[in-house]
Amino acid sequence: PTGEPGAGCGRTPTLGNGTHTIQSGGQSRSFILRLPANYNSNTRYRLMFAFHWWGGTAGDVAYGGADGAAWAYYGQQEQSNNSAILVAPQGIGNGWANSGGEDVTFVDDMIRRIESDLCVNTTQRFALGFSYGGAMSYALACARANVFRAVAVYGAPRELSGCSGGTQPIAYFGIHGISDNITSGRSLRDRFVRNNGCTAQNPPEPAAGSRTHITTVYSGCRAGYPVQWGAFDGGHTPGPVDGGGDSGARTWTKGEVWRFFAQF
Repeated sequence: PTGEPGAGCGRTPTLGNGTHTIQSGGQSRSFILRLPANYNSNTRYRLMFAFHWWGGTAGDVAYGGADGAAWAYYGQQEQSNNSAILVAPQGIGNGWANSGGEDVTFVDDMIRRIESDLCVNTTQRFALGFSYGGAMSYALACARANVFRAVAVYGAPRELSGCSGGTQPIAYFGIHGISDNITSGRSLRDRFVRNNGCTAQNPPEPAAGSRTHITTVYSGCRAGYPVQWGAFDGGHTPGPVDGGGDSGARTWTKGEVWRFFAQF
């Protein structure tokens, strides 16, 4: 991708694949990094942060659990095809309470550390996550709309990680199951429908028992600030499959999220 090069472009990297620890807010914090194969210090890569769910870990995200590489980083390792630097941060107590903004600060510190060493397109930063990780991605949409290009929020139950700021536009993709307190997902979405200047609507959602999903692209949004809504017949999961079930290997979410990010 073209765009603004970060400070790490052209440098021999010291960061490699695996777990790294940094100091942030007086605490030792960690993240798992995945570089593109054949990383080139003169290529400006996308930078993608993938946040785990409540009780999950950075390792669950980075290694894809039972689905393995097909679901690593919510499937974005597979989908990005060596065009992105991927980061799975570890939450305190396996959550993202973001007390006093400490997790947003942690993200700021990770960006600083990674971009001082690796070649990042600084106009191409993305965040995604499921459940509590979706709430953390939402907190970044609110507090760092000028830092991140887009977010994907899967099944966020509420503003669990807060919403400091929350008045600026950012490209937003909300994904939610109809049997998973979907009113919460709609209200989170509608903040960015407003911020992005989109035409308000109640997008269609699939019927219970249909085992399908419906993704709607909002109209009227400011150029460069789209909003998408993906509603599916199912519950609290980031990996729904049309026809029923959950599978990181077979879910439609990873391809749709990748296409949403890759348009920028």
